[in-house]
Amino acid sequence: MARESLKARERKRERLVAKYAEKRAALKAAGDYEGLDKLPKNSSAVRLHNRCKLTGRPKGYMRRFGISRVTFREMANDGKIPGIRKASW
Repeated sequence: MARESLKARERKRERLVAKYAEKRAALKAAGDYEGLDKLPKNSSAVRLHNRCKLTGRPKGYMRRFGISRVTFREMANDGKIPGIRKASW
């Protein structure tokens, strides 16, 4: 499990990206790079990192399911993911 502070920091970045998305796009289209510099650094979508929705693990993330490979394997073995069974490995 990831520390709660790391998961909270990532959620905060997601909110900032959503908040400044329109403003950032308008400044980019206008070519106003000085205006872009004045926005918060965490409002850039590049700074987001995929994390497992259940555990917060940053590595081994599977986009299709939104969870890490470790969590995926545990859930598949328990039969919690439809269509994926232990026998289908």
